[in-house]
Amino acid sequence: MIDKSVPTLKEAVADLFDGAAIMIGGFGEAGVPAELIDAVVDHGAGDLTIISNNAGTGDVGIAALIKANKVRKIVASYPRMAGSIYFEERYRAGELELELVPQGNMACRIQAAGSGLGAVFTPTGYGTMLAEGKETREIDGKHYVLEYPIHADFALIKAYKSDRWGNLTYRKAARNFGPIMAMAGKKTIVQVEEIDPLGTIDPEVVVTPGIFVDRVVCVPHKTKAAA
Repeated sequence: MIDKSVPTLKEAVADLFDGAAIMIGGFGEAGVPAELIDAVVDHGAGDLTIISNNAGTGDVGIAALIKANKVRKIVASYPRMAGSIYFEERYRAGELELELVPQGNMACRIQAAGSGLGAVFTPTGYGTMLAEGKETREIDGKHYVLEYPIHADFALIKAYKSDRWGNLTYRKAARNFGPIMAMAGKKTIVQVEEIDPLGTIDPEVVVTPGIFVDRVVCVPHKTKAAA
């Protein structure tokens, strides 16, 4: 019987290791697997490469990983936001490496990894510092930069519902990078608000098929009254 659900966050991230590359879903606060990230902090793995849209704010999420000195490198589109104090401190001190990737390029490169592509040509970044040292090509009169796929050892994402096979649905904007990261990670770990009985999720609303999911943990949604 296939059952990808695990009972605890600790068990969900048990096989993380030092030096791992980890994709983390989310755009702003939407779709951030906050509880899974907390579990990574508690796990203790360090020297991590974090691939995400931003570098976290305040003391939660990716910012908590940086604060705990678990991160060696950040691959992001918007690393410095209001409240990104720990990223800024570590980066200015030379303790954190940054690879800045335009948001569209990041999505394209992650998708390329999940699709098994060798590389992609994109016009974004041509003629800028981001294209320095990279192959360029003119195609049909337009200039492009060669970009390589972004792979990861783990993908941590948040979805709305799952079944025990790992078929996922998302809630509105929380979907963002989740589907493509699920395809690009060697091992995809998902936190969901509920795990429904097999066969009760309409196949027409499944966005990420269970074949791309390795582990699911249920973290019930906290209402404002209960928080």
